[in-house]
Amino acid sequence: MTMNATGRPTAPTSAPAPSSPADAALLPAEALLFEIGDRDHSGVDLPDLEVGDERLAGLRRKTPLDLPGLTEPEAMRHYVRLSRRNYSIDSGMYPLGSCTMKHNPRLNEKMARLPGFADVHPLQPVATVQGALGVIEELAHWLMELTNTSAVAMSPKAGAHGELCGMMAIRAAHAANGQSHRDVVLVPESAHGTNPATAAFLGYKVRSIDANANGTVDVAAVKAAIDDNVAAIMLTNPNTCGLFEPEIIEIAEAIHEAGAYFYCDGANFNAIMGVVRPGDLGIDAMHINLHKTFSTPHGGGGPGAGPVVLSQALAPFAPVPFVRRSGDGLELVEHPDATSLGRLTAFHGQMGMYVRALTYMLSHGKDGLAQAARDAVLNANYIKAGLDDLFTAPFDGQPVMHEVLFDDSFLKGTGVSTLDFAKAMIDEGFHPMTMYFPLVVHGAMLIEPTESESRQTLDAFIATMRELAEDAVAGNAERFTAAPIRAPLARLDETRAARQPRLIWRHEKTEAS
Repeated sequence: MTMNATGRPTAPTSAPAPSSPADAALLPAEALLFEIGDRDHSGVDLPDLEVGDERLAGLRRKTPLDLPGLTEPEAMRHYVRLSRRNYSIDSGMYPLGSCTMKHNPRLNEKMARLPGFADVHPLQPVATVQGALGVIEELAHWLMELTNTSAVAMSPKAGAHGELCGMMAIRAAHAANGQSHRDVVLVPESAHGTNPATAAFLGYKVRSIDANANGTVDVAAVKAAIDDNVAAIMLTNPNTCGLFEPEIIEIAEAIHEAGAYFYCDGANFNAIMGVVRPGDLGIDAMHINLHKTFSTPHGGGGPGAGPVVLSQALAPFAPVPFVRRSGDGLELVEHPDATSLGRLTAFHGQMGMYVRALTYMLSHGKDGLAQAARDAVLNANYIKAGLDDLFTAPFDGQPVMHEVLFDDSFLKGTGVSTLDFAKAMIDEGFHPMTMYFPLVVHGAMLIEPTESESRQTLDAFIATMRELAEDAVAGNAERFTAAPIRAPLARLDETRAARQPRLIWRHEKTEAS
């Protein structure tokens, strides 16, 4: 690694041989087990066995099992080779913007696997799961402390599910107040796509609010859009352009004065946790993605978790079930009262996510969570400073929060698109950044390093991005339009693959017939 006159990392004059995770891209194409295996033999010798039909209730198989016969080395090598293809946070950084792909500490995993957490069953008697309920209660407490809110719904399974919960609480509040005619939700044009989708799913009309020249929302634009039919605003802060909304308090005041509620998309809470309490800004509801902010895995091998904090005004409308302390310890309240919006999901939530998130909180402490947020902001600004003389920022002249946004202006006339640039990053061993989002920026490149990444990793990333940008501007378009050339498969039609997937492998003879 070398530094140029400006102090920015620069790529070596001769690129080194790709190292992990690029090594995985150099593996040859991996055939399916059905293509590797010999159908006429088996890896084990088993005696023929005669079983009468009466034992199988008439369900005896009429066709061959048709499984591939493999030796143990063949099977083992196949799965090891597949495992080496996995790009994960354990093998390299994820510069995806608005996704917060942060490191999942192994301490979290150890705690989640403790007996009583890993094997807890949702139908166990409450008396036998007091410890698990205690974890839920304590996590809920700290979520309310961090956000300065009055209640929290723990059962939503993910961010979008949390949005649904928050907006349903708002709808229930309006109904209780005799304001069911309010059928409009204000949504900034830079919002996550789930925001307008959630509002529309609940039957609301979506009224878009344009971003200003600085990439944020003007309180004047919000006031101009408010009328007696507005039920709520759904605003992300920090927003999807990586910027803190400077007029958020004034926006909240205008919304409340109009009799509406403020829903805050909390997907980017990782940038402000322990530093800013959203409740102090005037929000009424906000979902928190535990995977983005408190290091639980994305999805977690099953349902994720998207708790929703609620203001005092919306607290009575929280869904069931919820944990409540009584004289006999902790109880799980299963039946809604007259104000509750009801039940969103069969059970209380994903226990493994709760344990991981609380472990992350307790191991960091208040000061540690704030430091993580500040480091996430620092890392994003470090990348911005390392690239801003080559890349073009649509909203320049101001520091960013947890992520930095570039557009494709610097590629104009090169014959290289944002997609081409991202594909070339694969050849260099880096996962591509988020492309073409937010939609308010043409050819968007959104980069979020998180607090997990060291300066050395960021320097290597910056050097690679600079070398790619310089090569694109120098006219070497073929390097980009042909990329990735080191991956087992080159340009794929992702849209067709998603819409016309081949999920079943069939033998050539079967296909021919």
